[in-house]
Amino acid sequence: QVQLVQSGGGLVQAGESLRLSCVASGRIVSINALGWYRQAPGKQRELVASITSGGSTNYADSVKGRFAISRDLAKITVDLQMNNLKPEDTAVYYCNAEGTTRQTMGLATFRSWGQGTQVTVSS
Repeated sequence: QVQLVQSGGGLVQAGESLRLSCVASGRIVSINALGWYRQAPGKQRELVASITSGGSTNYADSVKGRFAISRDLAKITVDLQMNNLKPEDTAVYYCNAEGTTRQTMGLATFRSWGQGTQVTVSS
């Protein structure tokens, strides 16, 4: 079983910055991709940013140039640096990890989520 634990988030004013962190634990053999998603009230969960094990990144158009995702595969962590925050960035943010774990009967793929953390940006 893979667990993701998030930290960071909170309440800031527009234009300020926040950093979210997420660490994975469990019998992880390999990581395919790590990412951050968000869900605003009344809206579907959406991808904010992702990064593959090879370092390729993908960002939602709405955060390009303001957010930066980074990862440490040795520690199995993924961070999201959020700069120049806007009120429309207000949401619950979730980290996500996909990869392979070692199970009793062999290897298995996994996709796990963090517990979620609130980010609120006031205007």
